[in-house]
Amino acid sequence: MTILYAVLVLGALGAAFGALLAFASRIFHVEVDPKQAAVRACLAGANCGGCGFPGCDGYAAAVAKGEAPCNKCVASGPEAAAKIAEIMGVAAGDTEKMVAFVPCSGCTDTAELRFHYTGPEDCRAAMLFGGKSNKLCTFACIGLGNCVKACKFDAMHIENGVAKVDRSKCVGCGACVDTCPKEIVKLIPEKQKIMVACRNQDKGAQVMKICKVGCIGCMKCQRECPADAIHVESFVAKIDPEKCIQCGHCAEVCPRHIITTLK
Repeated sequence: MTILYAVLVLGALGAAFGALLAFASRIFHVEVDPKQAAVRACLAGANCGGCGFPGCDGYAAAVAKGEAPCNKCVASGPEAAAKIAEIMGVAAGDTEKMVAFVPCSGCTDTAELRFHYTGPEDCRAAMLFGGKSNKLCTFACIGLGNCVKACKFDAMHIENGVAKVDRSKCVGCGACVDTCPKEIVKLIPEKQKIMVACRNQDKGAQVMKICKVGCIGCMKCQRECPADAIHVESFVAKIDPEKCIQCGHCAEVCPRHIITTLK
């Protein structure tokens, strides 16, 4: 009988609490804008933060309130932007697709090391342990994969000690940019195929001592560019994507082979 009473009491308590929760859900129910739900259904659901809002739900709510444009979800692409614009009854707007790029070629075989780091696989931890980098080039990618962990689209990988981007998978969300403690990773227009894979601002003589492929600021690319699209600034070559005609001549004449054609 004791067991029976216990079961009856627990059953009664369960029913009472269930009724109380049902009552509370009705009293405190918050109506969700149907547009918000419709917009949310169009999103990728990656919660990558590339839109600048706290996840997909936050962005959908902002769009429904008219506080955000329809084309901020880079992970969903232009087709989703068009659907969201149709839901909201506005123009989608044009958005140029951006992809991540790591301007560093200082891999294990080319960049001289300051020390052999054996701590946690974390770029920020390595910087705390050894200063700006585990490599003599203080501008170099540390290569411990903070960006890889942050990327939700499997577009970032560490290859031979340097972060590399798979442009076919990158959606331009910027998570890798935000997480890089050295602020190396940057977003560039997807249409830009010619890039300088180095950002070292030391003088050429110093660069040659610490990296076999670093830009030495020789200005050969600048002199021979037919579009005046590449200039040496702070001892490193930089490309103006607005002027670049993608001819690749700068890559051909670069003595350090640091200018690369992205796929």
